[in-house]
Amino acid sequence: MIAKMPTTPAPHHAKVQAKHWPKPQPAEISEEDDASSISELREAAKGCRRCPLWRDATQTVFGEGPDNAKVIFVGEQPGDQEDLAGQPFVGPAGKVFDAILYDAGVDRLAVYVTNAFKHFKFEPRGKRRIHSKPNAGEVQACRWWIDQEFDLIKPNLAVALGATAALSLLGKAIPVTKMRGQVIEREGGLRVFI
Repeated sequence: MIAKMPTTPAPHHAKVQAKHWPKPQPAEISEEDDASSISELREAAKGCRRCPLWRDATQTVFGEGPDNAKVIFVGEQPGDQEDLAGQPFVGPAGKVFDAILYDAGVDRLAVYVTNAFKHFKFEPRGKRRIHSKPNAGEVQACRWWIDQEFDLIKPNLAVALGATAALSLLGKAIPVTKMRGQVIEREGGLRVFI
C-alpha cells in the first residue's frame, strides 16, 4: 500500500485555518527547562513551534539510537520519506548511509542518528515535495534541540553530514570541501568530524 502524500492547503483555506483554528501550544520544554531523558525530549519535540517549518511538515522527525551512543551522526533535515515515516535516514540518502555503515562494520543500532532540523522544509512541485535549504533563522531556532540531544547523550564524537549540519553543530559556517576529514573541537570539548 502506498501512503498518500500530504498536500498543502489552498491559500484561502490556509488563511481560514490561521484565523479560526486554535494556535498550537509551544513545546512543553522551554529554554529554561531541560529534559531529563531523550524520550522526554522526543515527546516535547512533537509540539515544537520554534520556527515555521512545523506548519507544512507531516510530523516531527526526532533522532534515533541508544541514549548512551558514543557517536552521533547529524544530517541536515528529514527528507520526504523521513517526514512520512517519522524516522531519520530511511529514504534514499538513508539507504546510502546504511550501506556505508555496513561496509565500515558499524552497527547502525549502536550509533545515534539525527538531523539538525526536526521538520522537512520543502517546495511543492506538482505532486512532489522538493527539498529546500533552511535559512539562518531556522538554523538558530533548531540548534536548541540538537544541543539538548548532545547534553543528554554525551557522545565522544559527532559526525557532521554536510555544511548545514556543520553550521548547526559549530555555530559558524565552514568550508566543508576544504575541511572535509578534519576534526574540530566544539565548545565543551565535543569533537566534530567534518
